[in-house]
Amino acid sequence: MLTYLIDDDFISLYLAEQVLRLANFTTDIRPFATAEAALHALLAQLPTQVPRVIFLDLNMPNMDGWGFLQALEPHVAVLQDRCCIYILTSSLVLADTARAQDYPLVAGVLYKPLDAAELQAIKALLLEKRG
Repeated sequence: MLTYLIDDDFISLYLAEQVLRLANFTTDIRPFATAEAALHALLAQLPTQVPRVIFLDLNMPNMDGWGFLQALEPHVAVLQDRCCIYILTSSLVLADTARAQDYPLVAGVLYKPLDAAELQAIKALLLEKRG
């Protein structure tokens, strides 16, 4: 299952990637240190190859997570039911959770660090939707 991991903090990126591997979430992980790089890679592969899951940090320089979500808005029809986005945040700002509901591709908000039990629940949900 192709999974994008987007975070400008290299330590967070590395740790999240390791948790994804240790939890047997997937072996096909594409880490990105910028939202721009991830957006470019995703759009270059549309519509044939779409990441099943994107873990997206909100707070990044240049293009933040919100900018990434806005850039995907013209492509929602192609991505809907094929790609789900989980926002990764260390912030406890409730407004972020409320704002995330404005984006149809966002499946949820996860607090850093990633948790193996959360990942297993997400994987089970994705397998259930596919089946």
